[in-house]
Amino acid sequence: MNALFSQAPILAIVIPLMGAPISALFRGAVLPWAIATMLSAASFWFSIDLLVHVNTVGPISYELGGWEPPWGIEYVVDPLSAFVMMVISGISTGVLLYARESILKEVSTDRLGMFFAAYLLALAGMMGITITGDAFNIFVFLEITSLSSYVLISMGERTDRRALFAAFQYLVMGTIGATFILIGVGLLYAMTGTLNIADIASKFDAIAHTTPVRAAVGFLIVGVAIKLAMFPFHIWLPNGYTYAPSIITAFFAGTATKVSVYLMIRFIYTMFGEDFSFGEIPLTSMLMTLGVIAFLSMSVVAIFQDNLKRLLAYSSVAQLGYMTVGIALASEMGLIASITHVFNHAIVKTGLFLTVGAIFYMVGSTYIKDLAGIGQRMPITSFAFVLGGLGLIGVPLTPGFVSKWYLVQAALERGDMVGYGLTIAMLISSLFAVIYVWRVVEVMYFRPAPEGAECKEAPLSMMIPCWIFVIAIFYFGIETSVNIGFAEAAASFLMGGAK
Repeated sequence: MNALFSQAPILAIVIPLMGAPISALFRGAVLPWAIATMLSAASFWFSIDLLVHVNTVGPISYELGGWEPPWGIEYVVDPLSAFVMMVISGISTGVLLYARESILKEVSTDRLGMFFAAYLLALAGMMGITITGDAFNIFVFLEITSLSSYVLISMGERTDRRALFAAFQYLVMGTIGATFILIGVGLLYAMTGTLNIADIASKFDAIAHTTPVRAAVGFLIVGVAIKLAMFPFHIWLPNGYTYAPSIITAFFAGTATKVSVYLMIRFIYTMFGEDFSFGEIPLTSMLMTLGVIAFLSMSVVAIFQDNLKRLLAYSSVAQLGYMTVGIALASEMGLIASITHVFNHAIVKTGLFLTVGAIFYMVGSTYIKDLAGIGQRMPITSFAFVLGGLGLIGVPLTPGFVSKWYLVQAALERGDMVGYGLTIAMLISSLFAVIYVWRVVEVMYFRPAPEGAECKEAPLSMMIPCWIFVIAIFYFGIETSVNIGFAEAAASFLMGGAK
């Protein structure tokens, strides 16, 4: 291991974290964007190196400041954290490649330095949540992510003043979720005398029966559920996605909620343990019920939306329901399905939101009624949206199908009526997805464009990243060695070596 790579766990976080104030110093449209893009790409490069190393050599423990855990803060890179870090930094870099032209339409030039500073802070926070092995450090990085997210969403006010309300709504819900998580961490610290996750896990069984620990588990699960936008705690997400700048919607759709899914998996399998989570407390029935309600009800709600970004936002809540059900199945196959869907949905939904951003750039609206004839006016962008929609539905040869196939297998493994019922519910939800995707396609292709409407695509700098994601949808739907391979490694590690 060379000297540079030996510092990769900290560099993946420090690079965007230290780059944020540097970006804030610059004005204009090019330098802040270029700095953010290069730093995100560097973080992505380190993440790939870490992922390869962990899956060939083994997990990495990095001690900050030379202080040994549990006294010092420890960064832990295992198959799950490395995989999620790669997803976060990869999505971030792809979105930033797209951002140069897009953001000029939605954020004033004199604020771009601060905008990209907040973006880098959000990236550093999410990467930190994923890699840290310290429970309180999770809360710290969670607050870095949240505070920068509120700022980023509010910056959509140039095109819609409702962005301020969306940011405030997110702030209120996010603060409640963070407070619950902090209370849970505090109770665990009071009972164990440590904040190191591995140390808490080693002591957990001895104190699992106590009231403070059970209360801590409740606070942590509910707090993460709020951050996750799990039904019925999802009310902040539709407005946040709808009124934020286009690149922020794409960035958060591919990363923010996925980090919370990671956190849910980490708490359940690493800290609490599978036996306690699914045996001592009724987590299976609770998560499964909420997950099924989410992917059925939110798919129905998406059908009736008049704004394309809001439609896709409700679709995201539905897709998070699939991930929740995968966790609730409490099996290795279910965990593989959930982790795989973190990756697959990130690729699909980021690609879709980037196509919507390109449409907004040219049309100035994301209301479905204003997209009449877009199929003729912007054929390349419209076709990209259709292909992304196929991935969202879960058509064969797309990653959405791969995720659902594994989830169906996990459900049928149960061999009971619950498993069969889950399979039927997922099929119904997919049919609902066909309906809401078709609603948009019908307006795009089968309604006449307004007279005098311009026929022109978005700039090439936006279209190339957009199509990279669209091509990736089909690549990872056919060649599954990355998404399934790394998900299997992560699930096997968690099921076999969590405690």
